[in-house]
Amino acid sequence: MKSSFIDSMNADQTIHRQVLSGNEAVTLAAKHAGFHLGCGYPGTPSTEILETFHELGGHAEWSPNEKVALEVALGASYGRGRALATMKHVGLNVAADVLFTAALTDCPGALIVVSADDPGMSSSQNEQDNRRYAVAAAVPMLEPSDSQDAYDLFLVATEISERWRMPVLFRMTTRVCHSKSIVTPHPPNSPPAATNYERNIPGRVRIPAFARPAHPLLRAKLAEIAAWAETSGLHRIERGTSDVGIVTSGVAYLHTREAAPDASILKLALTHPLPEKAIKDFAASVKTCRVVEEGDPYLVESLRFMGIPVAAAPTEFRFGELNVESVRKLLAGEKKPTPAGAPGRPPRLCDACPHCNVFEVLRKLGCIVAGDIGCYTLGVLPPYEAMDTMVDMGASIGMGLGLRHVLPREQAKKVVSVIGDSTFIHSGLTGMAEMVYNPPSTGHVLIILDNETTAMTGHQEHAGTGRDMNHRKSGRIVIEDVAQAMGIRNVHIVDPFMKQDEFERLVGDALVRDELTVIIARRPCVLIAGQIRAWKQAAAEGCCNAG
Repeated sequence: MKSSFIDSMNADQTIHRQVLSGNEAVTLAAKHAGFHLGCGYPGTPSTEILETFHELGGHAEWSPNEKVALEVALGASYGRGRALATMKHVGLNVAADVLFTAALTDCPGALIVVSADDPGMSSSQNEQDNRRYAVAAAVPMLEPSDSQDAYDLFLVATEISERWRMPVLFRMTTRVCHSKSIVTPHPPNSPPAATNYERNIPGRVRIPAFARPAHPLLRAKLAEIAAWAETSGLHRIERGTSDVGIVTSGVAYLHTREAAPDASILKLALTHPLPEKAIKDFAASVKTCRVVEEGDPYLVESLRFMGIPVAAAPTEFRFGELNVESVRKLLAGEKKPTPAGAPGRPPRLCDACPHCNVFEVLRKLGCIVAGDIGCYTLGVLPPYEAMDTMVDMGASIGMGLGLRHVLPREQAKKVVSVIGDSTFIHSGLTGMAEMVYNPPSTGHVLIILDNETTAMTGHQEHAGTGRDMNHRKSGRIVIEDVAQAMGIRNVHIVDPFMKQDEFERLVGDALVRDELTVIIARRPCVLIAGQIRAWKQAAAEGCCNAG
């Protein structure tokens, strides 16, 4: 069902002020700027951007992973299309190989890479600060502080990308993505250029002969952008007392504005490359210059490199999200307040989850379980406590193999890799290739928990469901066919709700064998099982309106 937000935007996308989340504001800006394509992989807090773009009529696709999403978007840019690639912060690790080299290529169509960082790890395995990626990849980066900023700066990012023909990193954070505030739209006056491919071999084929001159050109572009930013009006100075001046960006600006209403503030929007002259002039206009930022001391280090003496925040302020109270404490030189514990019961698998029986059997058999990322990661918690490792998407297979290779035989025979269907499509395919190519002497057991959806991020489709973003019939990667085609002879497809003793015998028999075994435990997610059945039926009948 479409939200009132979708209805209001479809009714009039140009005039009305609206209350939008940061994700919705980015979507509206992309629609107004005439973006031709949006690609991504679902991941909190970025998921809603692509879903809403699709609901507004944009061409949106869930890709198998973030690397593929950025590659598709890059190809669209080469055809002078405006393209958006969305991902959470750890997704940029997967797409980094593309980003670093894409920065050295000629991108005539706007290419915006949204990195939704997650300070405090609300739904993530780490809280990396992706501002570092802008520096390492040498790409421009903008950071909105609220929904109006997200709308405005996305349009600016589009302008920068096409003017300098390069990708732009659009760095958001959980609070900006999900908080709502008023947005006044102001669509661009001119539509995007017509899509068209113009050959440019030196600009897009990165053999060394073409790559070497591209690097100095990239650095020259950044210098031009930095000079432009000095007078672009992007950065805002709010004058208060001359005793204290605060340099800040992103959501930290909002906390700072409330925590220190009398201070002078330099609000940065383009945070790579930084406007060095504007920062130096601001620092010179106040007695003491401070920095308020969430995460790494990125701005602190940058200002120190400029020769501006600023103090770094105590280490405790580097972890988790900032808020008004913590910023007050920071500016007063006090300790960061300890956040109150989350109310309510800890998370757990749904009572009727098809994964429950699997983890019960693995616990009972005393398996060493190399786990993966998905809702099934909750198998690590009571009452099962049946997961021993979880690091990154797709890691379960490789880590399980590594354990099998080095452990004594009696322990090695207990190692099992567990991965979900969407995660397997994302980055488990190469792990399975490793499993076939370099099998441990004890064999290995891989259990794929196939609930026919990407459950953890809100039940999105993926390449293994046979349905596209609109739940219409599409091509399908059949996991068991892939396993057999790769050379695995022991492939079992089971309903995880089969009698527990039968499933236990199946797993136990696989553990005894010195062979490779894949067990696909397939049953629709209990939360949307009815919808999945309806989508399947509609897809079989060629209907696109189910659900």
